[in-house]
Amino acid sequence: MAAPTGFDWSERANGDVAISHHGREVTIVRGRTAERLTSRLATATDDETQHLLARATGNYRRGNERR
Repeated sequence: MAAPTGFDWSERANGDVAISHHGREVTIVRGRTAERLTSRLATATDDETQHLLARATGNYRRGNERR
């Protein structure tokens, strides 16, 4: 299966993580979940980053989770 693509993220001043897909904001992760996500994204490869962001948006179980 193909890896998810098109996800991007930015951390806001208050610690929230905004996730966008193809330039459109799709979700905001807040609190402890945002902290965990940010720490995982800091050390992730590009493919791992795409998977983490897809999971965070809930757009993961679309056939792209298997390898």
